[in-house]
Amino acid sequence: MADRSLRGIRIGAQSLQSEEGVVFHERAQHTYSCTSCGRDTTMTFAADAEVPEAWECRTCGAEALLRIGDGHATVDHSGDKVPRSHWDMLLERRTLPELEELLEERLAYLRARRGTAEDASLDKISA
Repeated sequence: MADRSLRGIRIGAQSLQSEEGVVFHERAQHTYSCTSCGRDTTMTFAADAEVPEAWECRTCGAEALLRIGDGHATVDHSGDKVPRSHWDMLLERRTLPELEELLEERLAYLRARRGTAEDASLDKISA
């Protein structure tokens, strides 16, 4: 029975796969220079992959541009969407006079509710 038992191996110590017959794809390295902190980041891509003109800087998170020779790639930001705030979306649905009216109604409601709550607590204290 001992000759049919499996021998154990350490977990994570060795891979059971071999690299026989594996053909690695050609690679190309591209350098990106940060526009904010000036640091360079080298990224490895497949040789036939479409390389992005901009990458996020690993250090500061700003935009890093692809270095081409002595210059940098130019990125067209004209098609980028500007994020809308909650206030912008609210102004699409309501006008400023409508918002002021709603605010006054809500404040009156809160003041009335607070006033009745104060009156009730004063009645309990005086009793």
